[in-house]
Amino acid sequence: MKRILNVARIHNTSWATTFAWPLGILAVVFVITYGIFLVVPVNESEFTFTGGVFSVYGFGIAFYITAITQCFPYALVLSVTRREFLSATALVGVTQSFAIGTIVYLLSVVEAATGGFGKKLRMFGLARYATDNEVLQWATLVTGLLLIGGIGAFIGVVYRRYRTNGLFTLGLGALVLFGGGSVLVTWQNWWPNVGSFFTDTPRILLLVIIPLIITAVLSAASWVGLLKATA
Repeated sequence: MKRILNVARIHNTSWATTFAWPLGILAVVFVITYGIFLVVPVNESEFTFTGGVFSVYGFGIAFYITAITQCFPYALVLSVTRREFLSATALVGVTQSFAIGTIVYLLSVVEAATGGFGKKLRMFGLARYATDNEVLQWATLVTGLLLIGGIGAFIGVVYRRYRTNGLFTLGLGALVLFGGGSVLVTWQNWWPNVGSFFTDTPRILLLVIIPLIITAVLSAASWVGLLKATA
């Protein structure tokens, strides 16, 4: 465990990279968003959602792509094994997701208690659209960050394993899957069924369990791929 903790420091050479930067970006986005709401009239809706919180998710994908594509070769030079590197990366991902997810959740509590900071602004309370359960809201935020980390790491592993052709293939596969799926659903008139799935599925299954399963699958694929990847 001590060895894994030491390897984890490769991703965390500066605490600012892992925690301060995503929170700093989120703070700047909030200030800009709040400034906009200060100068525009308050509308009649209960809350107005902004996508500012997604800046954290964007940072997460970039962070873990970089962790795999840039830090992995450096770790091998330091005689770090692939298993140690993967374990350390997972440890950083879980810690970061729990910490930032908890902070965003606490901000959403303040947001709700102050009526959207006095401006009917909803930036942090993304999960409040899906559930009123406070524990489930927190779990949704943490799980979402774990999923984003899994996606970023998987993209990084694809690059390390198959280089540029792997990224193009991955992008094309995603386009075919989602684009073709949309055509099929439209052709078969399945959109009402899709809507029913999202509205009728138990919230804990939809918001936590399914994302965790996807994260586990991506993590397993990343593990296998990076064990075979070259520096």
